Amino acid sequence: MDLALLRTFVAVHRAGSFTRAAALLGLSQPAVTSQIRTLERQLGRPLFLRRARGVVPTAIGDELAHRAAPHLDALVEIAEAGGDDGAPRTLHLSGPPEFLAERVLPALVGLTDDDGLTQPLRASFGNDEEVLEGLAAGHYDLSVTTARPRGSLLSSTPLCDEEHVLVAAPAWVAETAPGGRDRPADVLARLDRLPVVEVHESLPFVSRYWAAVFDAAPAAASGAVVVPDLRAVLACAERGAGLAVLPRYLCAAALGRGSLVVPYEPAVPPLRTYFLVARTGTLGLPHIGRAQEHLQRAAAAWS
Repeated sequence: MDLALLRTFVAVHRAGSFTRAAALLGLSQPAVTSQIRTLERQLGRPLFLRRARGVVPTAIGDELAHRAAPHLDALVEIAEAGGDDGAPRTLHLSGPPEFLAERVLPALVGLTDDDGLTQPLRASFGNDEEVLEGLAAGHYDLSVTTARPRGSLLSSTPLCDEEHVLVAAPAWVAETAPGGRDRPADVLARLDRLPVVEVHESLPFVSRYWAAVFDAAPAAASGAVVVPDLRAVLACAERGAGLAVLPRYLCAAALGRGSLVVPYEPAVPPLRTYFLVARTGTLGLPHIGRAQEHLQRAAAAWS
């Protein structure tokens, strides 16, 4: 049986789509379709059932994938190692801009291989959908997302939890004059009078916080200031533009110097989980596996 056909088959099985597998393999979609049909003729059995949005494996397809994939992954790892010219492999990384800039990249800068050579890094920013699509297509080696991917093409492990904090400039908090034993409904009524600083018109951070803490939707129809970067949200909130919900690690310094304060702190703060995601079978490659292990160790100290 042709190993190239098996490699294409495993890629389709993991991607759930001829089109996504073609992008990952650097082939045309007709070429992938032709290879799968050739393999099905050789085996005398269908391996996939065509659906409106991709393909699903047959029982025979699942069995073949589970038997073949580990061996193909091992062969890829051997081939990658055999082609090493002594230079460290570049790690292509993607994820949300603030988290990569503040957490991930500082942790990876200076990471060395077994020979003491510094691993080169290339980072790209994007939202979860962009990041996962690029990873599936082979543009990145490792990605950080807040969404756990489905299917078998990508494998993920939890990296860390991020606490979200409600913040505002001191003048806004003084104006709302919250009391120490106010009911959440009373607090909510005052907070809903404040302007909002957000990353999108849909108010994703504020809406998530309101739902988790107050079991309600925010009264604001849109943000007074909308800017697609949490670091800019932080800067605007410090200058008094309005209320914001930010990761604690990002606003800790501002809280420490008093340029931001917390108008309400719930007993159980909302959390968001980050996942470290790679294409299935690639963590055996030294430059990817080493980076994943290093980030997981670093994340244990993040708060």
